[in-house]
Amino acid sequence: MTDEHSTDEGRKSGGGAMGSAHRGKVLGVTISAALGGLLFGFDTSVINGAVDSIQHTFDLGSAAIGFTVAITLIGCAIGAWFAGQLADAWGRKPVMVLAAILFVASSIASGLAFADWFLMLWRFIGGLAIGIASVIAPAYIGEIAPAKLRGALSSLQQLAITLGIFLALLSDAALAGSEGNAMRQLWFGLPAWRWMLLVGVIPALVYGILSLSIPESPQFLVRKGRKDEARSVVSEVTGAIDIDRRISEIEESLENASRARYRDLRGTALGLQPILWVGLGMAAFQQLVGINAIFYYSTTLWKSVGFSSSDSFVTSVITSVINVVLTFVAILFVDRVGRKALLLWGSAGMFVGLVLASVSFSQAHMSGKTVTLPEPWGVIALIGANLFVIFFAATWGPVMWVVLGEVFPNRIRGLGLGIAAACNWVFNFLVTLLFPVLSQAVGLGWVYAGFALFAALSFWFVFSALPEVTGLELEDKTKLEHLHRERTA
Repeated sequence: MTDEHSTDEGRKSGGGAMGSAHRGKVLGVTISAALGGLLFGFDTSVINGAVDSIQHTFDLGSAAIGFTVAITLIGCAIGAWFAGQLADAWGRKPVMVLAAILFVASSIASGLAFADWFLMLWRFIGGLAIGIASVIAPAYIGEIAPAKLRGALSSLQQLAITLGIFLALLSDAALAGSEGNAMRQLWFGLPAWRWMLLVGVIPALVYGILSLSIPESPQFLVRKGRKDEARSVVSEVTGAIDIDRRISEIEESLENASRARYRDLRGTALGLQPILWVGLGMAAFQQLVGINAIFYYSTTLWKSVGFSSSDSFVTSVITSVINVVLTFVAILFVDRVGRKALLLWGSAGMFVGLVLASVSFSQAHMSGKTVTLPEPWGVIALIGANLFVIFFAATWGPVMWVVLGEVFPNRIRGLGLGIAAACNWVFNFLVTLLFPVLSQAVGLGWVYAGFALFAALSFWFVFSALPEVTGLELEDKTKLEHLHRERTA
């Protein structure tokens, strides 16, 4: 009885049980698209091991080095803002290839930078590529994946991001050597920190090659009137039983989509549609809890609380490994438990970890620019920071991108996802820019207390504002009506 009911429901949505061949295909194209996330994580974190050396090489103050790191994120915000529009005009594949080209150019030019302004310029261009990849991957995966697998497959984007962070920190540690010296001379007389940036060419090339091998999104093909190609993609990749019905559903959801403009985002909730505020809130809170303060400055942070240079590199790598491993929790449970439940657990767990870190850092002793933590507060700070990473990696890290990839209706998905992703990068920029300044001004204890406050607020936001869309097709009319309804709680 259950099997027949499931099959009937699958036919209603053009779906049905997927064979192993189709599962393999949809997994393959998802991994290829998600590699943009690997570059996203790699390029934003690789500067972690090079920060101190860049500051020394170009004689930069704390504000200048903060801006050098954060300028990438300005590029990310701009790239994300326009990515959806470019993808709607050119297609998902060409925009992925564009991102790969920008990644390659940025890695080479940044590694060979002869002045601080030149490094900033190419880190900015690299940010454009990251912003593009951050929008295209969840949008493409959300459109190509069947509803019953969409949460898990969309989570591969965050898994790729965490792998990128891990590979960046691992390569930084390897190039810095056992002494943790990023200034040591390596091949062709270039210091290690330059090779840290140059090595990004390798994953960028892999991403570009794989982007050329995947099919175009069926939603884009239908929008452009290429229905035969769309049927082929739906049949070969998703394994849908009633292909014509599936194409018809996409056509209905895309009605007038070609005429979608920014004015379509207007609504009665402070001038915007309520669902856009949900996306903006999710994007902002993911950064305001402070995750990138740990990953961008982790090596410098742990050195400041008493770890040696080599120990700081190792500690940063361990933190990134935790980030990778715990992302599998989201992949396994996001479709079973649901987006909302995971996010609520994540907010609570992050709050506890951040409170531990805040209390620990409030015990720090200052001696000039040197910060030390007495026993046992150094260990407690490390436990708190890693507990925070555990809950973030298992929940908010991947699930936020899953939600953004599916919460907007087809008609405004490109614009909505682009704006939400740009919002994410803007808050990423603000946290990254202000973290070193605020740490010096008020101390790490108060900074982490602020992150804990935002973790608590994120719990309230998810509980009161986020609708549950687990298991629904992107074209589901009931869902769209629900998401557009004013939420007056």
